[in-house]
Amino acid sequence: MHCPFCAAEDTKVIDSRLAADGNQIRRRRECAQCGERFTTFETAELVIPRVIKTDGSRQPFDEHKLRRGMMHALQKRPVALEQIEGALSHVMSRLRATGEREVRSRLIGELMMEELRRLDQVAYVRFASVYRNFQDIAEFRDAIDRLDDGGAHE
Repeated sequence: MHCPFCAAEDTKVIDSRLAADGNQIRRRRECAQCGERFTTFETAELVIPRVIKTDGSRQPFDEHKLRRGMMHALQKRPVALEQIEGALSHVMSRLRATGEREVRSRLIGELMMEELRRLDQVAYVRFASVYRNFQDIAEFRDAIDRLDDGGAHE
């Protein structure tokens, strides 16, 4: 880190503490050249990959769209808001954990279905019917059968 007073490149950390409920690290630094002290704050850069749509187009990840899809599937279902937020957070964490700059929209849909299967079976079937574009009752039956055997056929 360059010194903000003399622009020297050699600074050392003399103290580090957690800040912002553990989401930041506050560091006191001292410049080796001019001796001035200053404070920096360090946070994790958590980047969610861009989305490659089925038509090949690319767009930024939209957390609101993810939330809207999950809330729509869970409409009028007995699932607590904390559980929904946890599921959304889990999907986003798994996307970040890929380490990729871009992910296919299909991966996001599959992650959503995993979370919905865990939260509420009716919501899972609702989401799957739209996501997979079910054409007849047999496809609904197959989705329900996958619930019964733990999703082994997917």
